[in-house]
Amino acid sequence: MTAHTSVIGTDFPVRDARDRVTGSIRFVLDHAVPDMAHARLVTSQLPHARIRSIDTDAATAMPGVVTVVTGADLVDRDGLDPYFGDQRADQPAIAIDKVRHVGEPVAVVVADSAATAREAALRVVVDYDPLDHVVDAEEALELGAPTLHDAHPGNDCGAWGLHRGDVDAALADADHVYRGTWTTPPGSHVPMEPHVCIARWEDEAHDGRTGNGDDRGHGGRSLHVWSAAQSPHAVRTALSGMFGLPEDDVRVEVGNLGGAYGAKGQVKIEPLVACAALVAGRPVRLELDRDEVFFTIGRHAAVVRLTTGMDAQGHIVARDVDVVYNAGAYAVTSPGATRQALVRAPGPYRLANVRLRSRAAYTNTVPTGPFRGAMTAQVCFAYESQLDDIAADLGIDPVELRRRNLLREGDVFATGEELEDVHFTSLLDDAATAIGWDEPLPATAPGRVRGRGLGIMLKSTITPSRTEVRLAVDTAGRIRLDSSSVEMGQGVTATLVQLVADWLEVDPDLVDVPAPDTARTPFDTTTSSSRTTFSAGAAVRDAIAALRDELAALAAGQWGCDRDDVEVDGGTVMRRADPASAVTWAELVAASGRDEVLVDGVFQSRDELDSTDPMDVHGRATVHWHQGAAAVEVEVDVETGRVTVERAHGNCWAGRVVSPLRVRQQNQGCIVFGLGPALFEQVVYEGGQFTNPNLSEYLLPSILDVPRDLTSSALEGGPDSELHGVGEMALPGLAPAIANALFHATGARVRDLPLTPERVLRALREAGATPDRATGTIPERASDPAGTGAGDPTTMGGASAHA
Repeated sequence: MTAHTSVIGTDFPVRDARDRVTGSIRFVLDHAVPDMAHARLVTSQLPHARIRSIDTDAATAMPGVVTVVTGADLVDRDGLDPYFGDQRADQPAIAIDKVRHVGEPVAVVVADSAATAREAALRVVVDYDPLDHVVDAEEALELGAPTLHDAHPGNDCGAWGLHRGDVDAALADADHVYRGTWTTPPGSHVPMEPHVCIARWEDEAHDGRTGNGDDRGHGGRSLHVWSAAQSPHAVRTALSGMFGLPEDDVRVEVGNLGGAYGAKGQVKIEPLVACAALVAGRPVRLELDRDEVFFTIGRHAAVVRLTTGMDAQGHIVARDVDVVYNAGAYAVTSPGATRQALVRAPGPYRLANVRLRSRAAYTNTVPTGPFRGAMTAQVCFAYESQLDDIAADLGIDPVELRRRNLLREGDVFATGEELEDVHFTSLLDDAATAIGWDEPLPATAPGRVRGRGLGIMLKSTITPSRTEVRLAVDTAGRIRLDSSSVEMGQGVTATLVQLVADWLEVDPDLVDVPAPDTARTPFDTTTSSSRTTFSAGAAVRDAIAALRDELAALAAGQWGCDRDDVEVDGGTVMRRADPASAVTWAELVAASGRDEVLVDGVFQSRDELDSTDPMDVHGRATVHWHQGAAAVEVEVDVETGRVTVERAHGNCWAGRVVSPLRVRQQNQGCIVFGLGPALFEQVVYEGGQFTNPNLSEYLLPSILDVPRDLTSSALEGGPDSELHGVGEMALPGLAPAIANALFHATGARVRDLPLTPERVLRALREAGATPDRATGTIPERASDPAGTGAGDPTTMGGASAHA
């Protein structure tokens, strides 16, 4: 028997890489079905208003227009609940009675062509009765603020708390107490591929024939949807509930995604398109324009108030954190995401005394949801920035200060959980070494200074969650893995091929992984939260064990021997005592008379975080902790305020690396992606209006912004180490790393993202770090790259000292 060569730990190629490079790969964007009509949205121009009337006469009179669908068409329709939501069913497929944010769909024009639908949408006239609006989350929580949802007075969209030890006493006894406020603005995911969906109602025979769109409901028919979605089974479940259909009568197919970053998680435009197809009586396709993508989902803005007590030796003795997130107009994931945010807020530090509060508020802004590094980057920006302020005040090197406080194996976390598989100090040392922390800074031109900074983070993953897979071997010896993990450029398909091939000890060329299709591929919670390699990998292991058992039982039955006498190896089965009896899996399956041998595998994590009292959350927060760091060297133009990242390093704890190349791409992708939120990206609201829903004014990093020296690393354990996802680990630490490098270079602290030139100039003036006009240099303290000089406590988050 030929020895098996492991493919885990190798750069196994992504099979469709050439198609991606040449542009020949197909997306849902490219899909079409017979008799397909096209949809165009009519969206709200007001942030909060009652809908008085919608005049569709001019639009429906146009040749080629099939129908115009409004919320009123859905309210009393038999068998239809027009509301959906991942955690609260508070969002209508199309606005009903009132609108809650600019860009919310109020009507859908369905026409024979996209051009006709677009022209007709301009002829729909909506009459509104404006209402008071609120865009700031803290203001939304104040008494007397406009109420978005009557069912949720006070605009509460999730509130959680946690406490351990005696924070007040510890702060009173601390040698130093530091207080500050940090803000992260709303943002947008901006995936290259917009949201796109096709919905078709089919009769019981599933032959593609459509109904006549009358008012008899939709009994006896099924729904077929093609969507660019990260969570196909979540879409199926939502549509099943809305239309009162058995889940088996809703089919969701997902191809390759052209980027997502959380924007295509849960349910987005699918309910709207399915409703439009139901009313129109024919298949309907909707592809969002770029501004509509901005209006569909965004990142949570956040205000983080952080108080940290220190002893004279540089140890954290207490931490008090209060975070308010902006949920936007609808809940999406915010009620549960704020609980996730709660356990991420302490950071990767030992805290004997800690008090946390995490809240979200409804506002008249775009709904928010998971965003790469979700609910982690906001708090990481605060606690990592403040730690460098503390280091400067105490005269301790920032790396050393972290080393004194980072969590280690066996430490008890803020939730009361004893930690294992902890690697923060190794990540810290790797990041500091990679960036040349102790090396002299290079010389710069007059008016420019350099500094270094780093940030380290911890992040939970979705817990509980479930992943199912199905594994088959056919009469040709080919192996098929059915999985609903979605390929969106991260290489999950190649990863699954490697895992199956390695653990079955077969040639990877024999392994196929079809695209997700809920009619065939089993349940998976979602492809997000850096969970897929771990959770799908665990399900694959379970399926492989089941497959080996099934093949052994099949052979034992055919040979009339005991199951324990059968050995199943890479592609063959034989009697242990008779190697000459070996047959291939293909031969065994063929002899059984079956087309294939099919088994299932399951991974299920449990919710061990006790939140019976939402203000006293405790227990095990996650199936495992994600760990990562980022370090940078920046150059600051002190005359313009521009910050340029010249050197960057990202790392992660990977457990066991499946593909070194893809891990490197993820780490470096985190750095490039993270430059935007750190330096440029922010959604701007004025008078409730979203003022920059376009790529001219919503600034993204370009190739010119990529650091000249960009490196990464993945820390690994042994061959039996647990697989870890790595899709977000280097991102949350990047913004504080850049802010800390700016601080180390100039003494200027910016506590509001992004670090725009205007904000940097203001901070430079406040820190007295403006350049001397004659020499082009800045004051000595400001050019101290290590940040170890004594600083003014008033520039450090309002620090105050207790003797």
